[in-house]
Amino acid sequence: MTFNTYFRASSYAMVACGALTLAVSGGMGLELTVAFGALLVLSWRLERTRWQLTERIGLVVVLLSLPLFYLDWRYQTRVGEVQARIGVSALAHLILFLSAVKLLQIKADRDWVFLYLISFFEVLLAAGLSISPLYVAMLGLYTLCALCTIVAFEMKKAGRVIAAKETRLLVPPDSTLVRRLLSRRSKRSTGMARRLPLVAVGLMSLIFVLALPLFLLAPRYGNGVFARSNRGLTGFVGFSESVELGAIGELKRSNEVVMRVRVEASQPENATDLRWRGIALDDFTGRGWRRSRATSGRIYPANERGLFQLGTTEGLHLLTTQTFFLEPIDTPYLFAASRVIAIQGAFADLQRDSEGSISVIKDDQERISYQVYSDTTQPSDTVLRNDAQLYSEDFTRYLQLPQRLDPRIESLARDVTLRAGARNRYDQALAIQSFLQTEYGYTLDLKAGGREPLADFLFRVREGHCEYFATAMAVMLRTQGVATRIVNGFQSGAYNDTANAYTVTQRDAHSWVEVYFPETGSWVTFDPTPPAGLNTVESSGLNRSFGKYAEALELLWIQYVVSYDKHEQRTLATSVRNRLSDYRDAIAGEFRELKKAAGAWLRSILNGGAQQPYSRIRPALFLLGIALIAVLFALIVQRVYKLGWWLGLVFWKRNQRTANSIDFYERMTRLLASRGIERAQSETPLEFATALGAVEAVKITDAYNRVRYGEHALSLDEVADIENWLKGIARGEG
Repeated sequence: MTFNTYFRASSYAMVACGALTLAVSGGMGLELTVAFGALLVLSWRLERTRWQLTERIGLVVVLLSLPLFYLDWRYQTRVGEVQARIGVSALAHLILFLSAVKLLQIKADRDWVFLYLISFFEVLLAAGLSISPLYVAMLGLYTLCALCTIVAFEMKKAGRVIAAKETRLLVPPDSTLVRRLLSRRSKRSTGMARRLPLVAVGLMSLIFVLALPLFLLAPRYGNGVFARSNRGLTGFVGFSESVELGAIGELKRSNEVVMRVRVEASQPENATDLRWRGIALDDFTGRGWRRSRATSGRIYPANERGLFQLGTTEGLHLLTTQTFFLEPIDTPYLFAASRVIAIQGAFADLQRDSEGSISVIKDDQERISYQVYSDTTQPSDTVLRNDAQLYSEDFTRYLQLPQRLDPRIESLARDVTLRAGARNRYDQALAIQSFLQTEYGYTLDLKAGGREPLADFLFRVREGHCEYFATAMAVMLRTQGVATRIVNGFQSGAYNDTANAYTVTQRDAHSWVEVYFPETGSWVTFDPTPPAGLNTVESSGLNRSFGKYAEALELLWIQYVVSYDKHEQRTLATSVRNRLSDYRDAIAGEFRELKKAAGAWLRSILNGGAQQPYSRIRPALFLLGIALIAVLFALIVQRVYKLGWWLGLVFWKRNQRTANSIDFYERMTRLLASRGIERAQSETPLEFATALGAVEAVKITDAYNRVRYGEHALSLDEVADIENWLKGIARGEG
């Protein structure tokens, strides 16, 4: 590949990467992407032909086409596109059209610079549309192409030589001096084209190494401003102080990601059947739930590590640690497993109300991450069954019922508990939970209504979603004198073993019941929703496999870039320090064992014994042998890449072969003879090569004459060039 071909290829790659970055971020559709790719191919084919547009024609085309983009903007407004997307789409169409015109016309230096700037603008526009891992990958590829192109562009400008018509004033164009200059220039051009990508990779690595400390010192937050309007997480219903029946069901119709959760449990049973608790409500209005006025809150200050201490536990082994990566949602409440002991996060302060709901002041337009420590253990069934302690006056609000409540609800609750033989609060809760799970159907369709939607659900519709089941159980237990409250949150979500995390979507929104047992002072979770409402729908097959890896990559991006605050920096530094310490201790232990084994081996030799163990030395020698073989293989590959198969695998008589061996000329004559071209006895080698009209043959013959008659020693670069020329003759290019 010549330098000029390399320059054009890197320039086209930079333009293509800019357009692809915009495409993967949603700035242009598939049809437009394919059309622009086809135009790139066409432009490449038209380079240096008479079909290219002149600069004047290109300018006229641009000016005449400007009204079309105003019509494009008006059309998108008329069809009802989102306002933020209208401007982005129209702008993308405009810059792609400008790129297309510049690609098709004859390009001077300023035209290339214009194309580079447009591609950079496309990358900036894509950054406002998406912060996905795919965008990051395309940004890295674009950076590499840009480095290759800019370096080549500057070398192209600085390497311009005297024009041909000026050369004739100095020496004849067919003189030996000119041929030598052109030959050396061609040789340098080929060498540069081969080395420039390596230079670009080196520069990119250096930039990464220099930028990494700055990245670690500054917390990073990402926000795709334009994309927020399409995420569906604004207007987040079901997690406020007043919720109407049916709100959670509407939320469950969307599959938008709400959060991702990593769970670490000291005891495996603590990590089973987890739910992410959001807000608890205690006052039933007959048509929904709300927080009563008696609910009070307490503000907790954070220590220097950002840790909020909310409670105590009997032992650290009982804790379940959860790390949440929460998407931007317009609710102040944090989600966590029940009975939170502590929270760690970058919050100014934190508030917990008397229902255990935790809220903070945060920006709805940014992702947040935090860590929660929960004691999810519950009293045993025996302890709960023996709890007969009366409720205090503070808990009368958990027995509250609306003034207008269908009397059939109380009769139904009494009949269910009597048929089950329930004689305590715990058995009553189990009986009603089982009754609702088995006798009623699950659906997301909002069918129950009227003045009393709960009675309509229980006695007419007999199917609904989690809100109706949880409300029915809570109200039925209250009619039997059992203190309850309803909780809105999320099921655990779909577990991704690749990311080692749960992906929680709006479809996982859920409601359940908590029952109070005064003797142990504990709120115990019950879930009356049938199994059909508890299973998260997951894809399968190839789509599932690719989805898992995409989710894992996106979680890494969110964890270490978007939500990378001081807490994450501290955690990463501690993890790296601990890992390095473990490696250091392991290596030191291995050396101690090897030293001990070597000493025992030497003592056995001195003492004349041959039965001492070699178990510690043999693995080390084996690994050393593997390492030496790997290094030798890498050197051979590098040599073959440099010199070709013919000389790369020859390690003996290296200086002789590279300095004064002339077998390359014999190989050329054999290649030509196989094609029926042979040198006449009356022709000299140079006359034969000149008569062929093959540039490669002339160059090889010149090298042959210098080695044979001029005692010239060929360098490794010259040997590599000769191998490339021989390959060209073998392909029939000469």
